[in-house]
Amino acid sequence: MEARLQKIIAQWGIASRREAEEMIQQSRVRINGILAHLGQKVDPQRDIISIDGKTVSEKQRPALIYLLLYKPLGVVSTCYDPQGRPTVISLLPPELQTGSGIHPVGRLDVDSTGALILTNDGDLTFGLTHPSHSIAKTYHVLVKGHPPGAIIKMWQQGVILEARKTRPAKVSVIKRFADTSRLEIILQEGRNRQIRRIAEKLGYPVVELHRTAIGSIQLQTPKAPLLQPGNYRYLTKDEIVFLKDQIKSVHKKN
Repeated sequence: MEARLQKIIAQWGIASRREAEEMIQQSRVRINGILAHLGQKVDPQRDIISIDGKTVSEKQRPALIYLLLYKPLGVVSTCYDPQGRPTVISLLPPELQTGSGIHPVGRLDVDSTGALILTNDGDLTFGLTHPSHSIAKTYHVLVKGHPPGAIIKMWQQGVILEARKTRPAKVSVIKRFADTSRLEIILQEGRNRQIRRIAEKLGYPVVELHRTAIGSIQLQTPKAPLLQPGNYRYLTKDEIVFLKDQIKSVHKKN
């Protein structure tokens, strides 16, 4: 049965759909010896797919892996960084760094810390990062100053960024300090550096940004101690089911 090339590559756990698209655009993928193009459909039962000159197939698909990582400060949420900075993949043991197809689901800024999911399940990655998806993510954010109720309400209702209003968010003050305030912010969208840009626009710049949870998946659970920066754990069966339930509607549209 035919399907888009990038979808097949993702389903086989070789890369996420986004990474597969980049591979195709970089002329690294061929179908039956002919250079592939973005959006091309293939029949995995009939066509021969090769990446960087090596034939790949579903039989080579590694076991599916689902991890929750505590991303530390200064680490980039990519598989490779041309600037040579440490990546989230470099925090994993050698046996998971190569050959497994593990990649981050979405991103956290290099200056942010906290919960990040890593997997080699391309379908899951596509569903969770699809524009129509809206899994809630919880952040604890330290900002300069003491935003009053009017500012908090404005943030909750949405702020114009690049001529488009952000979705409503849950924003509350956890604690006020001498010159700063700690907020809890729950978002259901993830525009580039969204929290930092809104905070700057409202006049209360971010000092620290930490993601504590992705949906119901938390860095600290009643059954497990808090992960330390740079450490990871395997997701539980219930957590994996939760994520897959979240993306069912996305798959129906694709």
